[in-house]
Amino acid sequence: MAIKSGDKVTKTKNSKNTIPGIHRIAAIQMASGPYVSANLSEAERLIEIAVSQGAKLIALPEYFAIMGLKDTDKVAAREKEGSGPIQRFLSKTAKKHQIWLIGGSVPLATENPDKVRNACLVYDDKGKQVARYDKIHLFGFDLGNEHYKEKNTIEAGEEVVTVDTPFGKLGLSICYDLRFPELYRAMGEVDIIAIPSAFTETTGKAHWESLVRARAIENLCYVLAPAQGGYHASGRETHGNSMIVDPWGVVQDRLPRGSGIVISSINTAYMQSLRKSLPALKHRTL
Repeated sequence: MAIKSGDKVTKTKNSKNTIPGIHRIAAIQMASGPYVSANLSEAERLIEIAVSQGAKLIALPEYFAIMGLKDTDKVAAREKEGSGPIQRFLSKTAKKHQIWLIGGSVPLATENPDKVRNACLVYDDKGKQVARYDKIHLFGFDLGNEHYKEKNTIEAGEEVVTVDTPFGKLGLSICYDLRFPELYRAMGEVDIIAIPSAFTETTGKAHWESLVRARAIENLCYVLAPAQGGYHASGRETHGNSMIVDPWGVVQDRLPRGSGIVISSINTAYMQSLRKSLPALKHRTL
């Protein structure tokens, strides 16, 4: 059940006697602003809500730490891999709550001082960074008064990244990657796909849900899709609708707008039963 900012939350006991193959996962939705410290405080608050509801794998949206007044603001906030306030926050928070934490995207330094890598970082429950994915597909959009050219400030990644977790094999992607199904095929069989995003309202209302559900259906896996959702100081509007989708394409939880969380249980046995009944992944010929 989606929990919006300000909702009353009842804490649950995190029993160690969990059912094998069933895990609680959560997606954080934000409307981040231009100040890193304020965004990290909001992220911490929302993560604590997700933890109180039993989540053990939590994902933050793209640009969770900074949605600047201009595109170059994220370049100014860039960090070297392994150091900086954003990465320290992710590591400390994962260790504190003993959760696996997906930092939707962090601006990491490149050799080009005018660009960053838009990196999705994964931390285990001991606070160790165990995976890094650099966004491969860079968003470009030109319609009326809306113009976006990520290539001006972002250096594209090249590598497909998956990581083994206690919840299954996790495939990493970011936002615009969602439109390129070949990326997900290149991951092989994965149990969960993470798609932290900041879809514009224009493209999001037209395509977001269709694309997220399609990625779940065609890969017969769970999709964890945290998003930016609201109005930002720059004047940009993001679509929100963070969601968790099951391998049959059913939306398990969704939050249309505003800060909050979506949370759901995933069931490995259910996923495997669907793959056995409909072995589409084994029927591939191309």
